[in-house]
Amino acid sequence: MPNLVNRLLVEDLNRELKSAEGLAIVTWGGLNATQNEDLRDKLAEKGAGMMLVRNQLARIALRERGIEVAEDIFVGQMAIAYGSTESTIHAMRILTSEEAKKTGKVTVKGGVIEGRFIAGKDAEAIGELPDRNTLNGKVVSLLASGPRGVVSVLNAVPSALVRVLQARAEQLEKASGAAS
Repeated sequence: MPNLVNRLLVEDLNRELKSAEGLAIVTWGGLNATQNEDLRDKLAEKGAGMMLVRNQLARIALRERGIEVAEDIFVGQMAIAYGSTESTIHAMRILTSEEAKKTGKVTVKGGVIEGRFIAGKDAEAIGELPDRNTLNGKVVSLLASGPRGVVSVLNAVPSALVRVLQARAEQLEKASGAAS
C-alpha cells in the first residue's frame, strides 16, 4: 500500500470507524439505486452508517484496529455498516430481514462487536437478538414475577386458614342447631 491515495483512504476509513462499537460486513453488489437507498435509509433511521469499501483497504484498517479478519470475508463488492452496539444489532436485523434477502444481493459475511470478530452464521444470529427495550422489559417482568409469586403464596396461607375456620364455624353452628 505505498500509494498516497490508499494511505489517505485507510486514514479516512479509520476515522469513520474510530467511534464505532460494532461493524457488520456485508456483500453489497448488484443492488439498484432504489434498493441501495432504501437499505441505507433504514440503517440511518437506526443510527448505523454504511460505506462501500475496497477489500484490501478495509482489511488494513481493521488490522490497524487490532481486528484480524479471514481472507475469504472480503471477496467481491463489500460494505461495512457501523455504529453503536445497539445500532449494529439493528443493522444486522435489517440486513438479514426477508426484504433484504429477497434481493438476493445482500449477505452478512461477518461482524465485529466489542472488538471481537464474528463470522458467518454467528454474525447473522446477532440480528435475531432482541433490542435493548425488549430485553429490559423481559428483565423487569422476571424481576416482578418473583415477588408477585411470593405475595400470592403468603396471601394464600391466611385465606386458606380463614376458609377452614369459616367452614368449622358453620359446621359447629349446624351441629348446635341440630342438637337444639
